[in-house]
Amino acid sequence: MDEALIRSLTPSVLTVLVRRGADFAAAEDAVQEALVEAVRGWADDPPRDPKGWLVTVAWRRFLDAARADTARRRREDRVEEEPAPGPAPDVDDTLQLYFLCAHPSLTPSSAVALTLRAVGGLTTRQIARAYLVPEATMAQRISRAKRTVSGVRFDRPGDVATVLRVLYLVFNEGYSGDVDLAAEAIRLTRQLAASVDHPEVAGLLALMLLHHARRVARTAPDGSLVPLAEQDRGRWDTASIAEGVAILQAALARDRLGEFQAQAAIAALHADAPTAGETDWVQIVEWYDELARLTGSPVVRLNRAVAVGEADGPRAGLAALAGLDEALPRYTAVAAYLHERDGDLDRAARLYAEAARKASDLAERDHLTRRAARLNSRRREGR
Repeated sequence: MDEALIRSLTPSVLTVLVRRGADFAAAEDAVQEALVEAVRGWADDPPRDPKGWLVTVAWRRFLDAARADTARRRREDRVEEEPAPGPAPDVDDTLQLYFLCAHPSLTPSSAVALTLRAVGGLTTRQIARAYLVPEATMAQRISRAKRTVSGVRFDRPGDVATVLRVLYLVFNEGYSGDVDLAAEAIRLTRQLAASVDHPEVAGLLALMLLHHARRVARTAPDGSLVPLAEQDRGRWDTASIAEGVAILQAALARDRLGEFQAQAAIAALHADAPTAGETDWVQIVEWYDELARLTGSPVVRLNRAVAVGEADGPRAGLAALAGLDEALPRYTAVAAYLHERDGDLDRAARLYAEAARKASDLAERDHLTRRAARLNSRRREGR
């Protein structure tokens, strides 16, 4: 049985258990045990109703755990509540579960981390990388969030902003290729846009569509990364680009600018350029200025330095880079690129090699290693 199918059923199964009275932490543990059993057993004997099977097994695991911790009478009461085997309602509760996990008792950052782990299918390591914190720190944050919501009633959903942050990070992990969740994030954001009239929801949907339109061109047949400037723009999905631009324009017309709209505007400028050389870098820098004002993010300022280097020359880009923390992810790779543009091939090659050693993604590491080797070869040929 395809593990992707099993993963896709997780949110609905978890929702059923929570609705039946299980606290969130115990329900998640029970669902995880059921998933392990499914992975082991479905390959030889898949059930006719996978979701119903998972609900039944997960609920039994929850009851087993409850029996170990409660009095005899309470155990017997819970056993009587066990749902009868049979088909489960085919309802997509994923987006609702996102809102439930964004509980008002949690801080936004803790709600995002918990939802990514429990519903989004991301590992603790992936979440830690998205937040730029050590894995152990993120594990503690998720554990604290579970303890906070343990036993509380899930009748007060969280706010839209927290759910948007979760969807954005899920999409980014899917888009990176580590976990194929990008299409699912787009599907859920479409659902949210259909039910919530908010320009930032539209901005996030536009951003996802514009990035996803370029996905097939991001890798070569051998799996290696293809930089934006070198991508075959004829392979971009023009229908998705047109839809993303139309959604973005409608959102911007409401004059309630947010960070997702600003990011989408940058993506739209890249998508609008017929060639890399025709990219409107001056306007992209202006949008990065808006984005930096909205977020204060050092990662935004790092990306802005690249845009400045394209708009005003590599020396200007290096000057914009100078005030940033060198420990930022991709800082060294950006510095290498700007020094290469400035003609300092020795330094650029060293920085590319250093960036490759720091890279956590194998495809990115290979890409940076090849760039370092290419520059070293050019240097030798020039002697």
